[in-house]
Amino acid sequence: MRRFLLYAFGTFLGSGFSPIAPATAASFVFAILWWAYAPVRLPVQIALLVIVTAIGVPVATALEKRHGPDPKLVVCDEVAGMLVTFLAVPVVGFRACFAGFFWFRVFDVLKPPPVRQLERLPRGWGIMADDLLAGVFAQVALRLTLHFTRW
Repeated sequence: MRRFLLYAFGTFLGSGFSPIAPATAASFVFAILWWAYAPVRLPVQIALLVIVTAIGVPVATALEKRHGPDPKLVVCDEVAGMLVTFLAVPVVGFRACFAGFFWFRVFDVLKPPPVRQLERLPRGWGIMADDLLAGVFAQVALRLTLHFTRW
């Protein structure tokens, strides 16, 4: 049971097993779920972010020990980054959710400084921290997008 829960959480219910772009698959699944359940109250958003991060670090560490450095199947870090992207953002529709997904993937892939440097942190911290900061960059871009598009 412990192993099942480890993989269920670390792979975001299996999306990390996607044969093509598992991080993108997990981020897309998250965006669809966020849109489907919107609006999510701020205290719930904060609680989810804290829980996903607190559990994500040891889960990422454990899966890294089994599969090597920063294994592609670990996508709980994308979930944490997407939570940061949407944190307290008044998402009002599918286009806004897609924009959040788009901006998060841009910053997670490009890893502008200091995002890339956070990957050097040890174990699960390095796996999680870069996505959390990519989420901060994505949130700024999303807020600007929402401001200028009036979605």
